[in-house]
Amino acid sequence: MAQLTAQDIINPKRDHAQRGRAIGVAVLLSLVLGAGTLVGLGLAVVKFERNPVVVFGTAGLFAWFCAAAGTAVSIRWYAEIGRLLARLAPLLFWGSVAGLILVVWACSLLYGYVDHILDVEDTYGAGLTISNIQWVLEREGHWVMWAWPLWMLQFSLTRDAIGVIALLGWVCLNAMFAIWWERKIAGRIQSRLGPMRVGRWHGWAQCMADGLKLVQKEDLIPTEADRLVFRLAPYLAWVPVFSAFIALPFGAGWVFRDLDVTLLFIFSMLGVDVVGVIVGGWASNNKWSVYGAIRVACQMVSYEIPMGMSLLVVIMTVGTLQLSRIGGEFQAGGFHTWLAFSNPFTFVAAFTFFISSLASCKRAPFDLPEAESELVAGFHTEYSGFRWALYFFAEYAAMFIIAGLTVILFFGAWHSPLPASWGSAWAQGSLLQRAVHGLLFSGPLWFIAKCFFFIFCHLWLRWTLPRLRIDQVMYTCVQVLLPMTMVLLLANTFWILWVPADGRVARIANIAMTLVGAGLAAGFVVIMCHGLIHRRKLVGTLAVKHLPGA
Repeated sequence: MAQLTAQDIINPKRDHAQRGRAIGVAVLLSLVLGAGTLVGLGLAVVKFERNPVVVFGTAGLFAWFCAAAGTAVSIRWYAEIGRLLARLAPLLFWGSVAGLILVVWACSLLYGYVDHILDVEDTYGAGLTISNIQWVLEREGHWVMWAWPLWMLQFSLTRDAIGVIALLGWVCLNAMFAIWWERKIAGRIQSRLGPMRVGRWHGWAQCMADGLKLVQKEDLIPTEADRLVFRLAPYLAWVPVFSAFIALPFGAGWVFRDLDVTLLFIFSMLGVDVVGVIVGGWASNNKWSVYGAIRVACQMVSYEIPMGMSLLVVIMTVGTLQLSRIGGEFQAGGFHTWLAFSNPFTFVAAFTFFISSLASCKRAPFDLPEAESELVAGFHTEYSGFRWALYFFAEYAAMFIIAGLTVILFFGAWHSPLPASWGSAWAQGSLLQRAVHGLLFSGPLWFIAKCFFFIFCHLWLRWTLPRLRIDQVMYTCVQVLLPMTMVLLLANTFWILWVPADGRVARIANIAMTLVGAGLAAGFVVIMCHGLIHRRKLVGTLAVKHLPGA
């Protein structure tokens, strides 16, 4: 018997009888689910007096009814729907981004509402019952059926499960977007378009198609490889990076676990990530993979020393390892209070940290562990399918972690260049005022935008600079960055001891570094605008709009 596939259903060149049978099955299923939804709704209203089990069961039946009906409509009018989606692709893309932001914000508001009920109603600290929450909702004029999900949100286990799922979704979305973005940046730098077909509008669905392809590919293991270690290595690379997100704050209160030693925890997790890469290259029993593993051991471990010493400059300045305090207490006063502009030594430390982070993330010009031109693919040469995808998800997730540390430690964390005190009244105001405060002064959107700016710098440099030799990579670390960070650490120590924080010298240095930083930012914007305006003249005829969306 021939196997029925999605192409058999939607492709008009295939058997139309199969399409008809598929439509019939979907319509029949939708009718059954629709009838079940109506029966459940009637029982909830008449017999069971809005029993929550019946209500939520009916809601589940309705969701399945919508899915079945949508499937039938999609199979029947697939061509028309495809043309409509192609036209609405930009709206759907940006609408999805806005919807994701609103969903996360709604969850935050629900947490705050439950905490408010706990503070007011939970007199003995034993937790709220469903009847307590129903009474509060009825008193405030809300739908009492919300009492069941709100009752579950008071438990830390429920919130932890939601947080882990949200972080997992964010890591996957970040990787998919960064891969697509890197392809588009590489295309523009090389005077081509990059992905343009899948999803039509700038090929926005290309990474989804690649992900579906990867999970279906055969999982090959070389005959001479260490099978157990070969299977384990991608997880050793991915799980520690994902664990680092647990302690990374996205804003004031937007953190899964606010640890006192957050910085130490994140660096320890990133250190285990290095082990996964080394083990994967060694277990492959391939000479190119072993070379890549050896380069990882040399490069990534070596560059962690100047990167850590650059961070010590900041830690000495603020006196804490807690990232929520570094971002919240010390950099909320505006652009000039960002720690990169605190004194000349923190300013230089920001650059040494950024250079070291390129090597830590295996990004060009320090991408020797992969080095496609000489090592085929380096440490992951023998990997395919899902395990190969895990390595790449870990790499892009580590890029976001490193960019997040750069933002929190040097460039204002989740604060805008405007002083947060200007909008302090809005921070505790109405829903609209809080939204405006998050957009203008302080919020997770500012943190994410800054992180993507530094990720863009990583991508930009990869497609601009040539790859260094391994001896040049080690020379840069041992004889340039390491002595420089040691001098910075010693000089910053004397600065803290001899220069009062509120003295004239400190203020002059802060103003000078702020002006230099503002000049660099303005120069970046000017270059970007110049390239945008003259993009057709700069690259010639290769940038002609010969595909939709170009």
